[in-house]
Amino acid sequence: MAQQVQGVIAPGKNEPVRVETIVIPDPGPGEAVVKIQACGVCHTDLHYKQGGINDEFPFLLGHEAAGVVESVGEGVTDVEPGDFVVLNWRAVCGQCRACLRGRPWYCFDTHNARRKMTLLDGTELSAALGIGAFAEKTLVASGQCTKVDPEVAPAVAGLLGCGVMAGIGAAINTGQVGRGDSVAVIGCGGVGDAAIAGARLAGAAKIIAVDIDDRKLETAKKMGATHTVNSRSSDPVEAIRALTGGNGADVVIEAVGHPETYKQAFYARDLAGTVVLVGVPTPEMKLELPLLDVFGRGGSLKSSWYGDCLPSRDFPMLIDLHQQGRIDLGAFVTETIGLGDVEQAFARMHDGDVLRSVVVF
Repeated sequence: MAQQVQGVIAPGKNEPVRVETIVIPDPGPGEAVVKIQACGVCHTDLHYKQGGINDEFPFLLGHEAAGVVESVGEGVTDVEPGDFVVLNWRAVCGQCRACLRGRPWYCFDTHNARRKMTLLDGTELSAALGIGAFAEKTLVASGQCTKVDPEVAPAVAGLLGCGVMAGIGAAINTGQVGRGDSVAVIGCGGVGDAAIAGARLAGAAKIIAVDIDDRKLETAKKMGATHTVNSRSSDPVEAIRALTGGNGADVVIEAVGHPETYKQAFYARDLAGTVVLVGVPTPEMKLELPLLDVFGRGGSLKSSWYGDCLPSRDFPMLIDLHQQGRIDLGAFVTETIGLGDVEQAFARMHDGDVLRSVVVF
């Protein structure tokens, strides 16, 4: 039987979000209803609100979440009611060419729930990243539920659903940072700081944080940065080279998603080094680089989508490392808020006042 819950929707481009009554249908085959316990306010939700993803309004926002499985549909065997799960937006299919080649983290046919959540008047909602977790309950594909240790705080576990996993994965999975490497991270918001934490976890010898905000650079030090550069007052390329013997960093992670900072990352890496783009650009952005420089500098230019993670592998591992004290996921939680505070949380995010605001239920 369908349920009515409270959730946060974005009704139209750049309109303020509002709390509405959401209708959650019973789970169909391969689906699950999850009672949400916590959901982080991610920059991608702001992109949805601003129309930067698509124009399929109204959106049910929220995707960086943890909760408890309440019910499952026909044929679901991987989770059951009562399981504590982190939601992910890459439910691998197991059948596409990437999965069949043993590279499921590149799955080209990830799936979401087929049934639609709606408003009371029947208006269908577009769930952000196929999740829609700024709600007391949500409907997802069962493969979007990753079981983790229920002893971890939901506000911490949920962060792996997007931003923290994207940053850590950009360093470890995509950038393949190794022991003794030099790493530069341009942009020290939540994702950039997670990349810094990932680089430290991987054993990088030198981790250079770059931002235009001294407050963010101070936070980056707490996450593991060994050096900081304020790119408002210093040329970041020259500064990174000066800190790496004139050579540039082995891995440069761009966590802004802007052509100018990408160029900085490109020229701040060592010969045969790696550039990782994890910042999300907007559709109109264009990049121009001399092709001879692309050829002559060698190395790799990579994009990191969700940190190239495999949720079933990476989420439980990172929760274990957090519980062992080897990575402090709790440090990313700046504040906990209610459903009615999401609009203010977007403003605080824009002003650079938080790493993560987390809605708790």
